[in-house]
Amino acid sequence: MTLIGWRLFLNRVMIIPQRYVLGVMGLFALANSFTMRVCLSMTITQMVTHTASTEHIIGETCPDTSNISSSETSNVTLTYGSRQRYDWDEATQGFLLSAFYYGYVLTHLPGGLLAEKFGGKWTVGLGLLVTSVATILTPWAVSLGGAIGLFTIRVIEGMGEGPVTPAFVLLLARWAPPAERSRFGAMIFGGAQIGNICGPYISGLLLADGGDWVNVFYVFGGLGVIWFMFWSLLCYSTPTSHPYISDKERDYLKQNIVASGLHKKLDPVPFKALLRSAPLWVLVLAAVGHDWGYFTMITDLPKYFSDVLKFNIKETGLMSALPYIAMYVCSFIFASFCDFCIRRKWHSIGMGRKIYTTVSSSVPAVFIILASYSGCNRVEAVALFIASMAFMGGFYSSVKINAMDIAPNYAGTCSAFVNGIAAISGIITPYLIGLLTPEQTIGQWRVAFWTVFAVLVGTNVLYNIWGSGDQQWWDDVDKHGYPKGWKHGPLKKRTPNTEKKIVYPKHDHSPVSND
Repeated sequence: MTLIGWRLFLNRVMIIPQRYVLGVMGLFALANSFTMRVCLSMTITQMVTHTASTEHIIGETCPDTSNISSSETSNVTLTYGSRQRYDWDEATQGFLLSAFYYGYVLTHLPGGLLAEKFGGKWTVGLGLLVTSVATILTPWAVSLGGAIGLFTIRVIEGMGEGPVTPAFVLLLARWAPPAERSRFGAMIFGGAQIGNICGPYISGLLLADGGDWVNVFYVFGGLGVIWFMFWSLLCYSTPTSHPYISDKERDYLKQNIVASGLHKKLDPVPFKALLRSAPLWVLVLAAVGHDWGYFTMITDLPKYFSDVLKFNIKETGLMSALPYIAMYVCSFIFASFCDFCIRRKWHSIGMGRKIYTTVSSSVPAVFIILASYSGCNRVEAVALFIASMAFMGGFYSSVKINAMDIAPNYAGTCSAFVNGIAAISGIITPYLIGLLTPEQTIGQWRVAFWTVFAVLVGTNVLYNIWGSGDQQWWDDVDKHGYPKGWKHGPLKKRTPNTEKKIVYPKHDHSPVSND
């Protein structure tokens, strides 16, 4: 398309509120990021050798009805189409599945700081471009270095995605009025569920009937590059910097958004107050709990369906996608109802965050445990996992956007702090489950699911005690002042006195400079 054509296209787009353009592009951003994040959970089942099960132990293993010959499942290095299979045990697979989160954790806080300094647009865009290119290069890395090559390229992918969440939280703080935040949070961060739906399902289709696993990485990485091109042209960091936004929308956002980044230059991040903030720390714990359960589902549920319930690869892709369809739909239901209740003043923002944190943590924990006791009943297990993920949809009306409530000015840094620490769960859970389930028995998986239950419920209780939905004093000292008993020095940068001091001689009334 020519430059004139792009200008005509953008002029037409201008009649659409630009915050909704950002929301839709954000949805596709999160969808792309999660397809690239979770696709290994499917492909690894076709990249590794499998040991044939010689005995079905009633109550501990499920019967395999797929009629795969033993020659296809012997524990030796095989080829899948023209590709080599690798002899990686469960612990190694767990280590590889966790590799993404090593890089993801490392770049969260730097990503939030970069977003606050340079804007969310390029922090998100360039981060996902790095992940997209690394995804395309994954087959090359595996062929070159095996498990080490795969681990390395997945760490790089994680480093690219690390800044995405804090940068989007900052973008929402700049673009979404408080009464619309739950809805926009669900729209953008709900894109993760689109990725979790499309990733396993499309992967299953690409891998079915002997499909080459490299195609999965080429498809999802290529889509990420295409998204980056549109993002670069259509989206901007703030309403005031957007060249195509209408005057009406710009004025509306200026009047309804309190983030100081729209009105004045921010002071340095108040780390000494931020690190002493109880509402921020319990938000971290709530995010750890949610991510512990969520990452267990997105990383290991395909393995549970494939290795325990014995679904074939195409069925595994479909069954793995169904829970996220439920989560995506319910995220909008919960978000709309939460915003409605806040507008009607039926409950405060803080109470709404606590209600939906409970909905997205303790309720799913119960369904996960029930699923672990469903044994080999495939229908019951899948239904319970779907119910569990449906209630996790409340996460986007609570923990995911709470950083914008307590610190709209420093939302990028706070979100990076919260999500960066919480993402450590993504490092721990795949490896821990690999250790807890070496034989892939129902009993071993039940222990893993009880661990998830304990973390989800425990962190939820702590958040309900100390969580908050109010802007914290350290986010705007000019507005709130210092709390009584604050003994840790000023948070704001002191403005140096640049005026020359005038010295009057004792017997002379003419002023003299001290220079």
